[in-house]
Amino acid sequence: MPASEVYRASPERGDHVLAHRLAAAAGRHLVAIRSGEPGVGARGDREANSLLLERLAHARPADKVLSEEAADDPARLDADRVWIIDPLDGTREFTEPGRRDWAVHVALWGAGALIAGAVALPALGTVLSTWRLPRIGTDPARTVVVSRSRPPALLPALLARWPAAVLPMGSAGAKTAAVLTGVATAYVHAGGQFEWDSAAPVAVAAACGLSVRRVHNLPLRYNQRDPVLPDLAICRPREAASLWRALDELAESANGDPVRTD
Repeated sequence: MPASEVYRASPERGDHVLAHRLAAAAGRHLVAIRSGEPGVGARGDREANSLLLERLAHARPADKVLSEEAADDPARLDADRVWIIDPLDGTREFTEPGRRDWAVHVALWGAGALIAGAVALPALGTVLSTWRLPRIGTDPARTVVVSRSRPPALLPALLARWPAAVLPMGSAGAKTAAVLTGVATAYVHAGGQFEWDSAAPVAVAAACGLSVRRVHNLPLRYNQRDPVLPDLAICRPREAASLWRALDELAESANGDPVRTD
């Protein structure tokens, strides 16, 4: 889908700055408590969530929040502005010493689209955001990055139509960063996600000019009553048409049924 349908930049510079700084602050806290000891993942989820909620309540008291680590507030459905956050994306990787593919996601939704976002990669000391747009790396040899724990069931069929090297990785934010920086050509996920998994990565990717869509090309919508958003594809512009064609062929070969996403 056109990036303009899923991301329309907030006219308020402060929204972009706040997303960036929130993600960075939560990331610094996570680095400080990371130990590899049992229970550190749950602690990271909890403390990063508290930090983000407290700072959002102070900076944007009228806005609503949808967080992976907090009870859902139905009032967000009628709100004009909703922050969609994943305080620690890639908890499993966070608990494994030496792994760097975990992230903090902070996105802002308003008027039917994502309007600001930031993905912190704390183990790399990096924040990719709509405030400070990252420079897109040069096109790599065709590579698709997928979940290391839940690679998409459609992957073998996709590779038969769109041959590529496969790179397993953790967090959705880290995988999106791999596409942005030129480590990978595309990120394809089909197997269970929620809005907080993809909102910030999609905002940054779309702001940078990458192509984004759902695997079977259904609308990519946020702040929905049911936050399940199970599939996602992000691709560098040069290869997007060929990848989208391969995904559409998979749907056609299934007699018009949506591509399996679990």
